[in-house]
Amino acid sequence: MIRKLLVLCLVLSAALASAIERQPSSDYHARREKLAAKLDGGVALLFAPPESGDEIYGYRADNNFYYLTGWPEPGGAILIAAAREAKDDTPARPYTEILFLPSRNYSQEKWMGPKLGPENPEAAKTVGVDRVASLDDLRNEFVKLFPSHGVKVFTDVPTANERSNSTQPLAWLENANAFPIGSSYLDVRPLIASLRVFKDDGEIELIRKATNASIAAHLAAFKAIHPGVNEREIASLMEYEWGKRGCERVSYAPIVGSGINSTILHYSEDDQTIQNGEVVLMDAAGEYSMYATDITRTVPANGKFTARQREIYEIVLGAQRAAMAAFVSGKSHLQKGQADTISDAAYNYINTHGKDLHGEPLGKYFIHGLGHYVGLYVHDVGDYSIPLSPGMVFTIEPGIYIPEEKLGVRIEDMYYVDKDGKLIQLTASLPQEPDQIEKLMSGK
Repeated sequence: MIRKLLVLCLVLSAALASAIERQPSSDYHARREKLAAKLDGGVALLFAPPESGDEIYGYRADNNFYYLTGWPEPGGAILIAAAREAKDDTPARPYTEILFLPSRNYSQEKWMGPKLGPENPEAAKTVGVDRVASLDDLRNEFVKLFPSHGVKVFTDVPTANERSNSTQPLAWLENANAFPIGSSYLDVRPLIASLRVFKDDGEIELIRKATNASIAAHLAAFKAIHPGVNEREIASLMEYEWGKRGCERVSYAPIVGSGINSTILHYSEDDQTIQNGEVVLMDAAGEYSMYATDITRTVPANGKFTARQREIYEIVLGAQRAAMAAFVSGKSHLQKGQADTISDAAYNYINTHGKDLHGEPLGKYFIHGLGHYVGLYVHDVGDYSIPLSPGMVFTIEPGIYIPEEKLGVRIEDMYYVDKDGKLIQLTASLPQEPDQIEKLMSGK
């Protein structure tokens, strides 16, 4: 029996050791305490989605749950209760955090792999939480914390027709009379988003690793592109390249569009044969340890830009650099229509440089926003009304798309604002200049 238990522990340890890269437990604990400070005396209760035996793409943790726990396994729950002073007939309560784990299902583990269970004496230390308990005890533990008075329960309250991890567990807790009379549900997601928009050093390092792996994939694609190659071959090559550098999955569906497909913003078929004289737009990147990145480059199919392709390309590159030059930490905004937005700098550059075939300005061919936040999700959560400040990670991605000319050019790079307010380009090592791209494509 002891031998079997030892073997089982070794198997579990091996599974955990091969898991995705995780930040120090203190980072996740700090996030939980920051969230607790926003709860107004209430409690945050989040649930990890369950594991399905027929996952097509494999299990991926919920972003908010992972942000708070760093734990990628399915079916758990995290309870975070803010500290509270004694008041009237309400007793004082210290800051409390409990991670609830489902009991191990050894039969299912034969199919899906070993999991960490609440019975493991090292569970709390492994995850880095104050306490671990069985998911079966969630109702009783909640009643102990909130025996008689209404409580604000912050969770992922679903809107109409929205799928939520909390829907079924909360219904079960309600039926079990877990919540005191007068309790209310509040949406925790805006509170977590206000934290997630500012990345800590560990998060930026994971994003950097995703970015570096994806840069290597783009460089490999530069050398593989030529007339006669299928777009899907390039997309598959890129997935292979960032995968062998530690990325678990794509950050988003890869876009490899040639010719007219380069003008379709979210083109995803990736099934056309690349033709001589076209450009190829590659918007593709991998996800490393839950963190995304987002990179786009546009290259000539035959390794040499035509005069017109180079003209449009250099206008897009100039627009990106105009946006970078306009950036001021703590003042600049990212989206169009805002005060002090760097989007205006990019648009104005495009609209005052070059013309279409009819002599009209090119501004109308820049049809999307300048950029977006990036983090645990490629279009990460966060308030865009606040200025770009230290800790924020985002893209700057101007583009011109002219279907009439079957010509689309987008240049998308990753940036963050460092603690001194300086704009740092994470993708600086991936060439942008047309001469550099042509040189790389020629194999020189």
